[in-house]
Amino acid sequence: MFKRLGLIAALAAGAGACANMVQVKIDVVDQRTALERQVLGTYQQLDGDLTLLASARSLDAQGRLKPVPPLPEGRRAAIRALQRSRFNQDDIERLKADQIIGENNKGYLTYSETESTRGDPKLAAFAQEMVSQENADRLILYRRVMEVTEGFGEGGLPKVETIMAGLMADSARPGDLVQDGAGRWRRKDSR
Repeated sequence: MFKRLGLIAALAAGAGACANMVQVKIDVVDQRTALERQVLGTYQQLDGDLTLLASARSLDAQGRLKPVPPLPEGRRAAIRALQRSRFNQDDIERLKADQIIGENNKGYLTYSETESTRGDPKLAAFAQEMVSQENADRLILYRRVMEVTEGFGEGGLPKVETIMAGLMADSARPGDLVQDGAGRWRRKDSR
């Protein structure tokens, strides 16, 4: 029985070799998706850390608050960056809706002078400060992602930035300014 199966397999392999070769296309999309999932997992972990720190309180036997256990500096900096980013989120969303800032193709925000910012220097300064703070926070978070995510080495920052640029563009609201890979700015479609 096994000899007969071996002979059939050999004939099938020989016949396949004589037939036209089939071209196989392999997309690397799955690898990028896996990296995106790792990056998102890191963000979710930081979000959980932020929630835990904000809600966890414990008392000692005398009824005094126990100090929070110390966190590694990189983790603490990432949590602070996430806190400030969340605090600024409403202002950033409003500035995006007014097309004063947009998501660039490197994973950061870009300021764009508009009619309203030319007429209001305080608005322009505020928008530029929001961009500066958010970009600083994102850089801290991207570096933290590199530290804790397998597959990113010392030179992994551009890869994290590219992944995050795609995720930020995907999550942008309809009408927000988004820069494509070629550097062209467009308003995100409602689709």
